[in-house]
Amino acid sequence: MRILLLSSEVFPYSKTGGLADVAGSLPGALKDLGADVRIISPLYRSARNGDERYNRIIENLPVRMGDSHLSCGVQEILNKDDVPVLFLEREDLYDRPNLYRGQRGDYYDNFERFAFFCKASLLAAKTIDFRPHVIHCNDWQTGLTPAFLKGAFAGDPFFSSIASIFTIHNVGFQGLFPPDKLDFAGLSRDEFFHREGLEYWGNISLLKAGIVYCDAVTTVSPTYALEIQGPEHGRGMEGILFHRRASLHGILNGVDYRMWDPSDDSYLPASYGPKDLGGKDSCKASLLHETGLQRVFPDMPLLSLISRLDHNKGLDLLLEGIDPIMEMGAGLIVLGTGEESIEAGLMKASADYPGRIALRFTFDEPLAHRIMAGSDIFLVPSLYEPCGLTQMYAMKYGTIPVVRRTGGLKDTVSEFDPSKRTGTGVTFGPYESDAFVKAVEKAVGVFRNPLLRGAIRANAMAEDFSWKRSAKQYIELYRSVLKQ
Repeated sequence: MRILLLSSEVFPYSKTGGLADVAGSLPGALKDLGADVRIISPLYRSARNGDERYNRIIENLPVRMGDSHLSCGVQEILNKDDVPVLFLEREDLYDRPNLYRGQRGDYYDNFERFAFFCKASLLAAKTIDFRPHVIHCNDWQTGLTPAFLKGAFAGDPFFSSIASIFTIHNVGFQGLFPPDKLDFAGLSRDEFFHREGLEYWGNISLLKAGIVYCDAVTTVSPTYALEIQGPEHGRGMEGILFHRRASLHGILNGVDYRMWDPSDDSYLPASYGPKDLGGKDSCKASLLHETGLQRVFPDMPLLSLISRLDHNKGLDLLLEGIDPIMEMGAGLIVLGTGEESIEAGLMKASADYPGRIALRFTFDEPLAHRIMAGSDIFLVPSLYEPCGLTQMYAMKYGTIPVVRRTGGLKDTVSEFDPSKRTGTGVTFGPYESDAFVKAVEKAVGVFRNPLLRGAIRANAMAEDFSWKRSAKQYIELYRSVLKQ
């Protein structure tokens, strides 16, 4: 089976969130099952600045966009799984400091950037004569691809029997643009700009385009697939998603344990595993030294949070509960960037509790690994979470996850029962600071009891969220859409 996966970001070449991790790992798991996979992504500055050596496979690919004739180059590299990654090279569109937005907000030409990405990707596949059975699109940046297959490319025999899958990684990001932008894409307004098409309250929604025109929709956990069919989590898309419910599938994201395994992690000062956790103590001591936290914390609970710093990630619950959490004798490390008001709140908390709260407002992959290994309790108090990967990383590293029961968090973390010593973490339901603080208090109590701490760590580290299971589900879904 030939699969073409389109993603606006691919780890390790570009990343703003979990989409990059999926695009960087799922293709290798599909390849292990016998699929012939190609990835296409824009050549951003972050990819250009790496040490990788690319092979230019197309010098000049002409792409007609509306009344304009644009072109791009195509460069190729093999990723860590020997899967070819094709990069569309056009510096005026992609050679920028960030992927989607700058300090003044979203880039004003994001529609043009990603309409071009969708169309050029299809033309690149045809030019290299890679005719996929299925094109796997991811998030709004690729949403026009199924529309192109139903429109401008419908009469081309090369594309006539190609099916498309559209994965929603976060329904909150919808790719909304004014309707006059549609002319640049070369899609007929009469055919596509209507209620059953990509029209959304008078605007274009590229997310809706992907949902409406693909052959099947997936999202990144079974619970999230159910949640987005209702008004609380559907973000206005619940109607069309409920309409497509027969073709909507929740497939849990996986973890690349080659990158996230404390027994073989080059970022850690010491390795460890389920049978010998001694190295985790060394990792904690090293992390305390690196972050400047008080030395008392080798014997006290060290909490951590690695996330975008916005309210959807539950940072308001953390700020509201910081005083009672500190009263538990805990320390805290936060890694991430985001809203200025949240960063300001965290800095105030750090000033109020000197030596007990460490803040790193940046993206630092090696430090993320060291925090995961060196902390005792990992916090994911999200308002909503389509899948989440960090709680799965935490379990592998023997770090107790405290999560809200929503989306993929509910699907991956089971409540610890001290009497039976079953379960992998601590969960809470209501989106309230009191409920969150009580969950943290339970986790701290488990940590302070050596027998319970050993049990929950053993349970968590025994979990297997590798991509193999999820990749099999994708292969089954690909086959089902080809039979339609």
